Amino acid sequence: MDDITYVGLDVDKATVCVAVAESGRGGEVRQVGVFQNRPEILCKMAAKLGRGGRRLSFSYEAGPCGYGLHRLLTACGHSCVVVAPSLIPMKSGDRVKTDRRDAMMLAKLHRAGELTAIWIPDATHEAIRDLVRARATAGRVLSKARQHLQGFLLRHDRIYRGARAWTQAYWRWLTTVRFEHPAQQIVLQDYIHAVEDAEARRDRLTRQIEEMLPSWSMAPVVAALQAMRGVALVVAVTVVAEVGDFRRFANARQLMAYLGLVPSEHSSGSTIRRSGITKAGNTLVRRVLIEGAWTYRMTARVSRKLHDRLEPLSPVIRGIAWKAQVRLCARYRRLAASGKPKVVVTTAIAREMVGFIWAIACIAS
Repeated sequence: MDDITYVGLDVDKATVCVAVAESGRGGEVRQVGVFQNRPEILCKMAAKLGRGGRRLSFSYEAGPCGYGLHRLLTACGHSCVVVAPSLIPMKSGDRVKTDRRDAMMLAKLHRAGELTAIWIPDATHEAIRDLVRARATAGRVLSKARQHLQGFLLRHDRIYRGARAWTQAYWRWLTTVRFEHPAQQIVLQDYIHAVEDAEARRDRLTRQIEEMLPSWSMAPVVAALQAMRGVALVVAVTVVAEVGDFRRFANARQLMAYLGLVPSEHSSGSTIRRSGITKAGNTLVRRVLIEGAWTYRMTARVSRKLHDRLEPLSPVIRGIAWKAQVRLCARYRRLAASGKPKVVVTTAIAREMVGFIWAIACIAS
């Protein structure tokens, strides 16, 4: 350990600011320089720092530049960690932030072992994750397009009286809506086209996920998670793509905390203050799990679709899934009967879902 040189990198789109911290508690910390963010230049920089057989350990913050730098440095034979920005220790009185200071701080904290590394997906896993996130974006665009259409209709007192919107009956009703001014009819049709285009994009990306899934190494985990009620294909792929390796969590509680589904707390002495969930970690996974938790408001049963998903799975996984359904349906009714708000109930159910998901994923991995 004594011969390791710790290198902090402040990564930008065009440049990388480099600082080093020599090994030892009193080792020198200095800035090396600012380099263009190009692979050939960064490889030369790493080779220069590693002259004489010095071992290098790089660190940089996770951000929009992705994992390309990590893969580049590890391919060159160096150690590299990508750091969770929200978990970097910060001094409350520090009001100066520059690339040089950030790089030097990373180098010092890396030497002290105070940085929390994130899990790095391989190239295939990252590609599936990008596809899942693109579908999630398409879903948000579709939701916004529907809001625009319904808002326009509401402003002009065109209100659908049926039971549910976006059914075939609703689309037939849209064809009967008429406006006196041609401009408003054009606006209506444009909003309808926007919804149709957004739906087509979402469905197209969903089909791409279905086609890519069999060739993915995590496909067995995705299939196993679909044994859970409220966890169909899209939810299962989203959870697996975003979480990655479930075995890196020693227990289910760690995964719950990672997803921000545990209560926040600010306690001191005999005073205990707990409030809403922390909302730390991955927002997308937390959202799809809370949506899936709504299905537990009904009585525990195995529907036809769920039966088809369960059939190829092992008895152990089917047993865990049924145990989860019985427990969570009863817990939902109990919490709702106690007067808890529905949003609190579904969040509590989503948190317990994570425990069963962790157990199933560890078996299927």
